[in-house]
Amino acid sequence: MKKLLLVDVDCGVDDAAAIMMALASPSVEVLGITCCYGNSLLENTCRNVLRVLHICNKLEIPVYPGASASLLGGPVLGAFYHGTDGLGDAPDPSAPGLDLLQKEHAVLAIIRIINERPGQVSLVATGPLTNLALAVKMDPALPKNLKNLFIMGGNTEALGNTTICGEFNFATDPEAAYVVLNEYTCPVYIATWEFTLSFSLSWEFYDEWINLSTEKAKFMKKIHAHSFRIAKSSQEPSGKNESGFVSCDSYAVAAAMDDTFVTEAIETGVSVELSGSLTRGMMVVDWADKLKKKNKAFVMKRCDLGKLQALMMAALK
Repeated sequence: MKKLLLVDVDCGVDDAAAIMMALASPSVEVLGITCCYGNSLLENTCRNVLRVLHICNKLEIPVYPGASASLLGGPVLGAFYHGTDGLGDAPDPSAPGLDLLQKEHAVLAIIRIINERPGQVSLVATGPLTNLALAVKMDPALPKNLKNLFIMGGNTEALGNTTICGEFNFATDPEAAYVVLNEYTCPVYIATWEFTLSFSLSWEFYDEWINLSTEKAKFMKKIHAHSFRIAKSSQEPSGKNESGFVSCDSYAVAAAMDDTFVTEAIETGVSVELSGSLTRGMMVVDWADKLKKKNKAFVMKRCDLGKLQALMMAALK
């Protein structure tokens, strides 16, 4: 049977790569893509998903617009790493219009799709967790019907890429991340910022991947140009010296697609700091089990990079 995925994204360049991996796999069925603000404004992230589906000839997959700001509101700052529009500021005049979006709100779609197929759907979240937090508040029983949840976000070593100690997705909406980590009782798997940095891909692989002679590869090369220049010139924004190419969201989607991709994970309680003046939005790892949480998360520790490379290559063929 195919793996059933529901993907919640703030479609930037790495979201695009991750979505394309799932779309290319014959063993995966993407039931829908829900959109959130994050890497850019909601209108842009929705448009970006439609562009990805267009290049992959998958526009029949429904796309749902969701949260346009964090739970507490405030401006959407976006991630400069992905350009103003989220896809490297490389516009396409032939891109599909927003009229192709579903009328149903993303939060309602998440609740409906999961409850229609109890125990069958894997939810993958690669942006701020606002849509997921709203969904569980509207339907507290939702996690009982969810097979599992895969998250790209958070950190284990207090290494920030947005604030001193905060990873972008969690720091953008700390309250939403707190709700999700504390109220989703299904199995939860987390690909943290430091995890993705520790398993970067070589620039040699990147060159081979991005220069495949396909339309999908040409699209990927075009939208990657902005972030590629930043990564190669300054090794920003990690705070670590990145030795290679990191497509953060692809790790979470790979884990959802292939049960053998993650080779080691730590089962532990996790939460999110909400009030620290320097640590707001930081993921808290309960190494000593002082929180006594019944529902623990699986924090990814090691993975099979060969499998990630194969999935990424297949995505652009």
